[in-house]
Amino acid sequence: MTQQNHTLPRRTALLLTGAALLLGSTMALAQKKYDTGASDTEIKLGMAMPYSGPVSSYGIVGKVNEAYFKMINEKGGINGRKVTLISYDDQYTPPRTTEVVRKLVEQDEVLAVYGNLGSASNAAIMRYMNAKKVPHLLLGVGADRFNDPKNNPWTTPYMPSYEGEGSLYAKNILKTMPGAKIAVLYQNDDFGKDLLKGLKKGLGDKAASMIVGEASFEIADPTVDSQIIKLQASGADVFVNFATARFAAQAIRKVYDIGWRPKQQYLTYVSAYVKMTLEPAGLDKSNGIMAMAFFKDATQPRWADDPATKEFLAFMKKYAPDQDVTNAAGVYGYGVAQAMEQVLRASGDNLTRENVLKQATSLKAVSTGMLLPGVALNTSSTDYWPFSTLQLVRFNGKEFEPMGQSIAVK
Repeated sequence: MTQQNHTLPRRTALLLTGAALLLGSTMALAQKKYDTGASDTEIKLGMAMPYSGPVSSYGIVGKVNEAYFKMINEKGGINGRKVTLISYDDQYTPPRTTEVVRKLVEQDEVLAVYGNLGSASNAAIMRYMNAKKVPHLLLGVGADRFNDPKNNPWTTPYMPSYEGEGSLYAKNILKTMPGAKIAVLYQNDDFGKDLLKGLKKGLGDKAASMIVGEASFEIADPTVDSQIIKLQASGADVFVNFATARFAAQAIRKVYDIGWRPKQQYLTYVSAYVKMTLEPAGLDKSNGIMAMAFFKDATQPRWADDPATKEFLAFMKKYAPDQDVTNAAGVYGYGVAQAMEQVLRASGDNLTRENVLKQATSLKAVSTGMLLPGVALNTSSTDYWPFSTLQLVRFNGKEFEPMGQSIAVK
């Protein structure tokens, strides 16, 4: 009897011990995990953006992201946490980008930096971000160096591959004008050089004979007038314009004003905006220009009844009323914010930098509303390019209209 009385408590103790171990294990699995910049109440993000300088028209990207997370916070935040976005002006210059990003990481102590624009500016901080193991995500770049999971695993692009885009123009030229003489204007950095590389790769062994003129420019140049005059003299009947918006507009206008009438002109998706590029160039001087696109222009009549476009316009009216809704870069910024929201929601309560990176590189068929039909976000641990398809479009004097189905970049 005494033995039984001793045995029963012992068994009970064993059962209780087992239950405690199981409960402890379950709690450990459910435990919240944080790195610098995250807590039970807040997620702190950083962004460098050209609010001034030669490409300040793209500053709307940052303003739209600030407005977007203001909206998210009013709706309860992400998994119950407020998102604090700290954004500084980097003037689109690498030294300034380096300065403000170091401040974001070392003083503001953000969880991640995302959305920064520009190949040169992001290249200047890439080694630093990877050495610090701070997520450097969804960047406004399409140069190949930013899709390097092996050597720079903490850096991911948001734009399609410039090289892939360039190859698509080559394929269209070979299909529609196989005897074309091509002149190329390109920005003298990763952006322009990768586009030119893709164009030549797409043309293959015909590149040497078909490309009759090349002219580069620096972002600090006042105009590209002399380059256009040089390219006209090449005798080209196709003009490929690999420039950011301000220089692209100058080039289009100069081509027309000097009486050069190429049979076809191509414009990179980076500058394929009616408001930022074609209006300054002159809509009448831009008619017929072809480009690639991956997101909608909210002010185009074709999207007037589109639910996602209506949602975007309502968002802009309420949360960013002082921003120019006709600037399509705002739509791009909206897409970046939606992608970052997706990454943070997928991260759940595991807000470590490692997990945030994992979620950013594990996107599967994510179709945010303002992406064009047939275009979705897909990333993997071995391939960070987010978009594998683009849409060929042509400017009809009022808007860019789609030309056929979306095209695979690879």
